[in-house]
Amino acid sequence: MKYSVSSYSFSQYLKRGELSTLSCIDKAKEMGFDAIEFTDGFCSEAQDPKAFAQTLADRAKEVGIEISNFAVGADFLTGSEGDIEKEIAKLCDKVDIAKILGCPTMRHDVTGGKNLQSFEGYENVLERLAYGCRKVTEYAKKVGVKTMTENHGFFSQDSLRVENLINTVASDNFGWLVDIGNFLCADDDPGIAVGRAAQYAFYVHAKDFIVKSGQSPDPGHGFFATRGGNFLRGTIVGHGDVPVMQCIRALKRANYDGYIAIEFEGMEDCITGIGTGLENLKKYVSTVYGK
Repeated sequence: MKYSVSSYSFSQYLKRGELSTLSCIDKAKEMGFDAIEFTDGFCSEAQDPKAFAQTLADRAKEVGIEISNFAVGADFLTGSEGDIEKEIAKLCDKVDIAKILGCPTMRHDVTGGKNLQSFEGYENVLERLAYGCRKVTEYAKKVGVKTMTENHGFFSQDSLRVENLINTVASDNFGWLVDIGNFLCADDDPGIAVGRAAQYAFYVHAKDFIVKSGQSPDPGHGFFATRGGNFLRGTIVGHGDVPVMQCIRALKRANYDGYIAIEFEGMEDCITGIGTGLENLKKYVSTVYGK
């Protein structure tokens, strides 16, 4: 198992100017990670994305750390004003950036869904979503990049839905970024969901949430509502209610041995949160994998 960190985890320091996208590479190396993952929008409008991607790749090579993944948004229903071919072309351009970064995978969303009265539930749009994913991964395969979607965005978050999508795309170049915490946004039990998802995993996000029942009063700042009306707050891996050890056991049963990336989105100081989360994660993986 290799340990990575999402650049998104450093958001607090990035917003305050205490870290830059470039210096996140140095910080990740300093903290003991094997790799760093970048999210889309890593450069300003004044910068050329492909040129800056090369700058990031050069810095990673210089400090001796891998770039493990490139995570981007996408919407095959409403993106590019509903023109799916334009949305596919945009994503193929992102694949080119992933190739420059030197990462083996690119994760993209599929949609955030439409409004509740559109008469387009997941099954109704599945073929359209699968078509978009398939066209992108066909292009990506030619340049040596694997693509994947994540259980993310509420509409495409349930493990059964994402499994159905992956099996409809039916490509050995398309898989799952399994976020062990995100299943809770759709009130999907993470232990059961990861057991279902693990066989398709190309990459894993380690994330934890504190969960409060929807029967309780709104806990206030820092919490958000799940689709079913419970409340979640991001926290340090090992400090919340995600059954992290159970999820890691499911990954081992599926013989997963790739990257596992800390994605921290808690209220705690992000350096403390990332560092403590990595300590806990390494302990859990060592216990389950025996290494």
